[in-house]
Amino acid sequence: MTMAMPRPSSKVNVLPPDLASLAHGLPPARPGTLFVRGLYGGMSVEPDAGFELRFGRCEPDVHVCVGAGDTRVSRRHGRITREGSRWVLYNVGRLPIRFPRARLVVSGQREEIPAGYSPLFIVAPDQEHLLEVRVAARTPPAPGGRYEAETRPTAWDVGDREHLVLVCLAQRYLRQDPAPQPLTWAEVEDELQRLQPWKGWTWRQAAHEVRNVRLRLSAKGVRGVREEDLPPGSGNALNHNLITELLVTATLIKADLALLDEPGESQ
Repeated sequence: MTMAMPRPSSKVNVLPPDLASLAHGLPPARPGTLFVRGLYGGMSVEPDAGFELRFGRCEPDVHVCVGAGDTRVSRRHGRITREGSRWVLYNVGRLPIRFPRARLVVSGQREEIPAGYSPLFIVAPDQEHLLEVRVAARTPPAPGGRYEAETRPTAWDVGDREHLVLVCLAQRYLRQDPAPQPLTWAEVEDELQRLQPWKGWTWRQAAHEVRNVRLRLSAKGVRGVREEDLPPGSGNALNHNLITELLVTATLIKADLALLDEPGESQ
């Protein structure tokens, strides 16, 4: 899937304001072009631009703002620069940055960014701030070549009913609220009743759909999504861990919030 945008006038450009998640497509770009997107917009940088992109909490001091309003995120939290044929991220902030598959880059460390889509999270004590990064891959050498297969997270397979329930449950994360928490089951039931009043949703039905997803992911090796994985009294940790996994793998993306816009238009 590609998205139209004006022909770039330079090698460093502001992303179009209507660009959705980088997980599902890019504007036309040269191979190796870096795309970085936060809550309030983003930028693209061509590989030979000689430009160092900076991100962090303080919008006037950085090119891409992430974690605005959370003073635990550093004003200038990180930078991404081109070194040889690779883009490299440097963490210059206080908090760690989590790469896909739970790789943590702590303050003072660096990490190469692979081709393809990489959702990164600045890990604060009570929440995580998403920074989407994607490097345009080279054209595959032959039709059907899986040139991003090793670096792009694989979205989990969820059914239509499960997807809708998960979007309801995780909507505060998708809206990037300052301190997101999963909705309560009563709130999820209210949302589902509003969207599909003819289906007679109850909170128990919603919880059952989510439990099925947690068990399937646990069987595939995802940790922290079963009751047995956590100590008693962990509160919302099960659903928080599940939502985090679904965000990291782009199973849930911000565009999914459209499912909640109008009653009668969801699955």
